[in-house]
Amino acid sequence: MIVITDECILCGACEPECPVEAISEGDEKCVIDQDLCTECQACIDVCPTEAIIEK
Repeated sequence: MIVITDECILCGACEPECPVEAISEGDEKCVIDQDLCTECQACIDVCPTEAIIEK
């Protein structure tokens, strides 16, 4: 499972990288729709704050 931690700064770098559009902007951080996520890890590679991790 890939999750976005509280280190997220809502920069938006991950959202366009997701091939299945599973990432969206939440109130305080980006969120991942786990039903859509294929765990391709494309978002992990582009996150400047390393806020996206595999759990």
